[in-house]
Amino acid sequence: MDNQKEFKPFIPANKIVPEFTATSIILGCLLAVIFGAANAYLGLRVGVTVSASIPAAVISMGVLRVLLKRESILENNLVQTIGSAGESLAAGAIFTLPAMFIWMKDWGIGSPSLLKIALIALCGGLLGVLFMIPLRKALIVKEHGVLPYPEGTACAEVLLAGEEGGSKASVVFAGLGIAAVYKFIADGLKLFPSEIEWEIPGYSNAAFGIDVLPALLGVGYICGYEISGYMFAGAIVGWIALIPLFALFGADTILYPGTVPISELGFWGIWDSYIRYIGAGAVACGGIISLIKSLPLIVNTFAKAMKDYSNMDRSNSTLRTDQDMSMKVVLLGSLAVVIAIWLIPSIPVNFVGALLIAIFGFFFATVSSRLVGLVGSSNNPVSGMAIATLLISTLALKSTGMVGQDGMMGSIAIGSVICIIAAIAGDTSQDLKTGYIVGATPRKQQLGELIGVLISALTIGAVLYLLNAAWGFGSKDIPAPQATLMKLVVEGVMEGNLPWPLIFAGAGIAIAVEIIGIPVLPFAVGLYLPIHLSAGIMFGGVIRLFLENRKNVSKEVKKEQIDRGVLYTSGLIAGEGLVGVLLAIFAVIKIGESSLADIINLSDFVNLGQIGSVIFFALLILTLFKFTIWYKDKNKAS
Repeated sequence: MDNQKEFKPFIPANKIVPEFTATSIILGCLLAVIFGAANAYLGLRVGVTVSASIPAAVISMGVLRVLLKRESILENNLVQTIGSAGESLAAGAIFTLPAMFIWMKDWGIGSPSLLKIALIALCGGLLGVLFMIPLRKALIVKEHGVLPYPEGTACAEVLLAGEEGGSKASVVFAGLGIAAVYKFIADGLKLFPSEIEWEIPGYSNAAFGIDVLPALLGVGYICGYEISGYMFAGAIVGWIALIPLFALFGADTILYPGTVPISELGFWGIWDSYIRYIGAGAVACGGIISLIKSLPLIVNTFAKAMKDYSNMDRSNSTLRTDQDMSMKVVLLGSLAVVIAIWLIPSIPVNFVGALLIAIFGFFFATVSSRLVGLVGSSNNPVSGMAIATLLISTLALKSTGMVGQDGMMGSIAIGSVICIIAAIAGDTSQDLKTGYIVGATPRKQQLGELIGVLISALTIGAVLYLLNAAWGFGSKDIPAPQATLMKLVVEGVMEGNLPWPLIFAGAGIAIAVEIIGIPVLPFAVGLYLPIHLSAGIMFGGVIRLFLENRKNVSKEVKKEQIDRGVLYTSGLIAGEGLVGVLLAIFAVIKIGESSLADIINLSDFVNLGQIGSVIFFALLILTLFKFTIWYKDKNKAS
């Protein structure tokens, strides 16, 4: 192709500017921890995660350019490269690792060690980066202009508009600060409930609720009206249709897996005992459907990737922008990690498991690297990949005699490593696309990815420990939807004790939804989660729809306002996530017989009730308008 000859990066290959500096590494590691913790909290609570590349790039520009007076775009790029690795590793880890916590609690053997979590996360992260590196020239360079890599290109555009970094960064920080204060008042001081609900009069066991939280508003705005609407539609089916039907027809029936008559359960009990399993069947079926629909693309992608591997340009270019990490380091490093997975006692994987990781990990890393270039990271069917991997690995381990607790832990460890591999490979591809456009040094970016993976792997365990100790995975506060689904998949194959009629009912709903052309996964996630979460997300989606459909506003102004809203709501998500982690720390710190969380709880003295919740949420929505259609940039005004 001529693309690589025609394209000229922003920083020419013969120009040397600060890039891999102590400042960029420290700031990148800090953002990796922050966005990793925030995304872990968000994903475990809501079931979705968001990209941190653009917020990290904007914060980097605000700190480096405005505060430190450093103007190297390549430093900014390295910061977002390291920072986004934390978000991606967290997204992969929360899909699976909480299942270990739930099992070990049920078995009465404590929790997985911090070392076990760190090693599993680190191995997955390292393989995700290493497996992708040989594909850079084929996917990023040779197919520039063919593969858009949406998030990577968008992040490059933000970096290239660096002169606006100060004002944009202030929007992100404003969202972070407002969300942090709001979350602390609601769930720390408990001056008003963050979850409100009403029973629907005259309608058996039907209820409606909403979680009035900043992160949900942010997720809805970023995802947009359609995705928010699909989630909300799934929640309506679960809470307004299925729960009342169970209550109406169940009466005094004791239906497995429930242990008491349905008439005694109430709507939360019916959701916990039955609707969750229907939702799990829908999510699992949706994941498999998305994988099947992507299968032709996946096969073609892998075939092309293998051709690219065999035809790699092995010339040792002296151009700065053409230097990757040594292929010898990549091959030996990958082999060393796979052997470590097999031999390290803390990782519950035998030789067969390590072999499965090498095969499936390499396959899904190459698929993910190219797939995100076509459809973006948000549409990468990671959950479908994870479900397929768990089904095969559980069957393989069971056939080798690794059953019971050891087999289940081994299966989820395999799934965890592969899930993280797919997530990190996709993130690395997007970051290298950004670097290619701005003129970064690939080798330094790849090293930055490895640093981001290392710091995130060392900290994600502490975040998971805190959240589990504070509220418990699988609870109403931290439902950990994907992880509980993966747990059900492994248990179903290993023990065969699932309520299969409910699972198949959910699968039937998913197939029906697919037939009428509605995206299955967001609908299924809405069915699986409480309606309170989807309702909060829906508000953000409606606001995004309003901003997009306004009349008498130029496209340029509308785009600028919507983009500023994305930055502000990214700040909302990060702010709530960080305070959520802080409150988890408060919940486990004991002072006498009370936790610090109990001590700061002021609800016995001041409680604004549900009216207070509505008022505060309305004020939060007004702040979103303040930073979009009512925003005035003082820098431009002057």
